[in-house]
Amino acid sequence: MAFLEATLTSLPLLRSTSYLNTSTVITLCVFFSLLCACIVIGHLLEESRWANESITALFLGLSSGVVVLLVTKFCNTELLKFSENLFFLYLLPPIIFNAGFQVKKKQFFKNFTTILLFGVIGTVVSFCFISFGAFFLLRKIGLILKMQDYLAIGAIFSATDSVCTLQVLSQDETPLLYSIVFGEGVVNDATSIVLYNSVQSIDFSSISATTALNLLGTFLYLFLTSTVLGISVGLLSAFTIKTLYFGRHSTDREVALMMLMAYLSYMIAELLSLSGILTIFFCGIVMSHYTWHNVTESSRITTKHAFATISFIAETFIFVYVGMDALDITKWKTSNAGVGTSIAISSTFLALVLVGRAAFVFPISNIKNCIKTRESTKIEFQSQFVIWWAGLLRGAVTIALCYYQFGGESESTQECAAVITSTIIVVLFSNMVFGPITKPLIQAVQLRLSKPLISESTENAEDFRFLLLESGGPSDQGNNQPARRSRLSLLISHPTSTVHYYWRKFDDNYMRPIFGGRSFVPFVPVSPSESNRARDVAPAPAPDN
Repeated sequence: MAFLEATLTSLPLLRSTSYLNTSTVITLCVFFSLLCACIVIGHLLEESRWANESITALFLGLSSGVVVLLVTKFCNTELLKFSENLFFLYLLPPIIFNAGFQVKKKQFFKNFTTILLFGVIGTVVSFCFISFGAFFLLRKIGLILKMQDYLAIGAIFSATDSVCTLQVLSQDETPLLYSIVFGEGVVNDATSIVLYNSVQSIDFSSISATTALNLLGTFLYLFLTSTVLGISVGLLSAFTIKTLYFGRHSTDREVALMMLMAYLSYMIAELLSLSGILTIFFCGIVMSHYTWHNVTESSRITTKHAFATISFIAETFIFVYVGMDALDITKWKTSNAGVGTSIAISSTFLALVLVGRAAFVFPISNIKNCIKTRESTKIEFQSQFVIWWAGLLRGAVTIALCYYQFGGESESTQECAAVITSTIIVVLFSNMVFGPITKPLIQAVQLRLSKPLISESTENAEDFRFLLLESGGPSDQGNNQPARRSRLSLLISHPTSTVHYYWRKFDDNYMRPIFGGRSFVPFVPVSPSESNRARDVAPAPAPDN
């Protein structure tokens, strides 16, 4: 590496820009080259059954790590160092925001109860199972940790990474499965981080009967306040852009304000020790529902593709980063654990993840099936299996939380280093082994033959029928039975459709007049030539409401 740096520094271009840090330039060149390679290879493997861009990025990261180690003769280098601040402050926010901004809101909120059960209740169940399992099993292996560390392990390994699975799921062919896996993945990551932060606030020197209640209260407080903050910032952006109408002077200001306010919501949440993931996710949902419709047509096209592009680059960068960090030689030397011990710890973590996820996926699915009255909305066993399988993948959130708990000064101890290296093994194994067989697995269980969901037109007709019944309309005229039905009976018999109907009434009558949305069509005066060109451009499709 020293020879490479000396050679590059001797080049005229680098001599003329000596104010730049050479190692930083080399690092950026390496990562940008890898990102370009990931995009090209991912495009070539688009139709492959066994590979996708996430696995490609991990493999390239590992290969690059091997090259760096050979060049540096197995010495430590900052090029391989995983930075939690880089991940949580710069890479994760655009991914989560775009997830909320591009989500099919109607499908997401239609299955919102199921998503919350999997993402919140299921994560808590998995957290408890993994924490207690780690406490009993790791002690038998000989890995003695503090009680707070065992609970932290439960929160760390409860965080899923469903990006790899979502790349092979189609929201058009399997909308129910896609919305559940997608929504659960986002809520699960947020819940895991909230649980992790709640564990850090517990004083284990004075544990009492109220400790569990305090933990629950802290969790609910963080979850609710983070959601409210995201919704508030999203509504503020919609009101600001609708009222001040930036598009009459510059569409660039609209796009810039949307990006900055979305990122500001995440920073405010982190500043207040809340969940930035939940905040920016719901901020993205609100922005796509109100703010996006308040900007000009050119700004809509720009934001739609800009957010997706930034998110795609950040996702690819994370997988490359994780792959390179896996070969950071320092933590492997510090752990000083034998091959048998490393395999035992990693196998324990993996087994706890497998059983812990099954402990809530199948029970919750069957409970929901008993409650559901429509066959088309029930979760069949094949879908349950894939939902369970999708949650077995672990990614950058798991590694980042692990570094927060066991990195830094504590990384110098053998026990903490052993936990970090075992976590890396689990992440690599789950992605490199489980990931490639996900697409063939979905095809094997024939999920695309599942019963389709009720169409949107049918739902709208059903909502209209509820309106007639609730107001005593003509649907029951000529009958002796009373036409009017109470709101409570409608809510009990058809909860999702009823809530959606009343939300649309409230949204149309109160929210949209204030915050804009589909009813607000901004007009920007343009020259005749620009007007003619604008007519030739097809409008951008609106996010699903």
